[in-house]
Amino acid sequence: MKRLGLTALVLLPLRLAAQQFPASPPPAALLGPVRFPRFQEAVLPNGLRLVLVESHRQPVVSLRLAIPAGRTYDRPGKEGLADFVAGLLTKGAGDRDADAIAATIERVGGSLSAGAGQDFLTIQADVLAADAPLAFGLLADVVMRPTFSLAELELLRQQTLSGLQAELAQPSALASRIFALTLYGDHPYGRQRTPGTIQSISRGDVTAFAQARLRPDGALLVIAGDLSLTGARALAAKALGDWHGAALAAPVFPAPPVRSSTEIVLLHLPGSVQSNIRVGNLTFGPADSNLYAALLANRVLGDGTDSRLFRILRERKGWSYGAYSFLSRPRGVGAFQANVDVRTEATDSALIELLAQLRRIGTDLVPAAEIDAARSAIVGSFPLTIQTATQVASAVAEVKLLGLPTNYLETYRARVAAVTPARLRAAARATIRPTAAVIVVVGDAAVLYDRLKGIAPIRLIGPDGRTLTVADLQPRAGGLDLDLDRLVPRQDSLTVMVQGKPLGFQRATLERTADGFRYVEQTEITGFVKQTTEVGLDSSGAPRSVSQSGTLQGQETRIDITYAGTHVTGSARAASPQGAKSFAIDTTLEAGTLDDNSIQALLPALRLSPGAHWTLRVFASGENRVREMSLTVAGVDSVTTAAGPVETYRTDLAGGNQSVSFYLTTALPHRLMKVHIGGAPIEFIAPN
Repeated sequence: MKRLGLTALVLLPLRLAAQQFPASPPPAALLGPVRFPRFQEAVLPNGLRLVLVESHRQPVVSLRLAIPAGRTYDRPGKEGLADFVAGLLTKGAGDRDADAIAATIERVGGSLSAGAGQDFLTIQADVLAADAPLAFGLLADVVMRPTFSLAELELLRQQTLSGLQAELAQPSALASRIFALTLYGDHPYGRQRTPGTIQSISRGDVTAFAQARLRPDGALLVIAGDLSLTGARALAAKALGDWHGAALAAPVFPAPPVRSSTEIVLLHLPGSVQSNIRVGNLTFGPADSNLYAALLANRVLGDGTDSRLFRILRERKGWSYGAYSFLSRPRGVGAFQANVDVRTEATDSALIELLAQLRRIGTDLVPAAEIDAARSAIVGSFPLTIQTATQVASAVAEVKLLGLPTNYLETYRARVAAVTPARLRAAARATIRPTAAVIVVVGDAAVLYDRLKGIAPIRLIGPDGRTLTVADLQPRAGGLDLDLDRLVPRQDSLTVMVQGKPLGFQRATLERTADGFRYVEQTEITGFVKQTTEVGLDSSGAPRSVSQSGTLQGQETRIDITYAGTHVTGSARAASPQGAKSFAIDTTLEAGTLDDNSIQALLPALRLSPGAHWTLRVFASGENRVREMSLTVAGVDSVTTAAGPVETYRTDLAGGNQSVSFYLTTALPHRLMKVHIGGAPIEFIAPN
């Protein structure tokens, strides 16, 4: 018998595999029906609707209580109120505080959460079937007996403000906010929470909203899992039977704007190296007959990394890391949106191509192979969305709350599979309207305006929402409007908070000298920054010298420069991802140029008032470059300190590597109470 060699032994499994498996995949099997448990429904005497989806495959139960109390019902000027109510429901109810509620549900391995969406406030509990009575009891406590602790309210306020400030520093978030506001206008779907609206929310507002809107009549409780209708109804009646309140009359909201032409809203971010583009329009209600074909058209267009927008704008053109499209389906009028983030120099090309693809999907028949791939993606992934009791409860709640047909889940795949190329094209034409679209572009308008004006009419706005003119794009930067009598000697002490934890300090001293001012700032953030900066200013507030030393993430940093009129000389050593770099400084500046290290020293001398705005020419000494920066008093906010709330002017500095918000007392002399670094979970807060 011939012995096999080593090479033959290695290749033998591959040869056997080739004989056992076909060279091409088998044809797709026929689409089978979705076997979905029958909805069992009941109504409690208090008007609460119950829907049970009974399944004994696993010993689990999921509860989903949905109440028409979402963000749509926030009063104007109180945007964020529904989120506050939802956020506080599980932070104290009945005789349990937040820790006790968390411990109770975690002890049985379950979960309890609440959140506010656009239309509905939802409370969800997931437990093993044996612990269903506990879940019903906790659900009843949080919806009927919330305590709305003032301490928890203030903690949530600070967390919300911190997150909102980080959000407002992100161009993509600004684009989404402006898109919704422009698309929906005065309709509640377009309203946005702001630091001012969050600060205005009181405990009285929270309790009044809860009392008015958290009512059983009009609410829906979906129960999915290992429970019979008799058992579910008994548990619900015992826990929620004493919950009372008639449904409120449906409010009448302003209609969204009707558009007959395309408009570009261009938000100016000076110096931005990329543009964030949003394009879209209003669509239809949740039960519209175009739904299935529109979903398939959207899948072809931009709902995935194999879609047209992704393949063309990223892979073929190389303009972006990704391009996508979405269909929203709220209770009211939905929206279509396509978005892409691109390099500044590719903005006009990317927008032209994006609009071309939006037109194409509504004019050309989609090839059969492309439809088959999109259809397979939707149909194949659908069963994965209704596997668990939690997913089933969520899906059933959506069906009932949006008024969809009872057999929606069972027929979904078949309806998508039945869409023809002609039907897809017709639905795309009705749903996606690039000739009457809202286009939002966030980027450097000074570079973009001339490139975009041939595409559609442009409306210019600033980051604070104020209307700009073309002349504003090339402003003549000037100095700060200073009242140097307000620049009194002072000592500031701020605690550095990182993700809510104290991790350092900043101490600053300003003193008068014989011929100007001396400002010394010492900053320490554990494991990150240790730095001391001394700035010399002349009697007009202009910089004379900067001396800085310290470390940044373990790298030694240093600045040693002298200003002589409009000339600055010296040297610096700056940290970088590639390691610290040293360089000489020998630069002639325009008159009125500030040093970036002097801005914080001069803030108390500003003539502050809401809406005040300055455009600055600033020498960034650690980068050896001149920046154009803007300083805007965005409004009046309250800062909470150990001594209580303090009214402050929020003054936003933009145009640097990161945006920064300074909070100075409205009372004279202006004192710095807080500094927030945009896009980072870092704040500097005065202890008193």
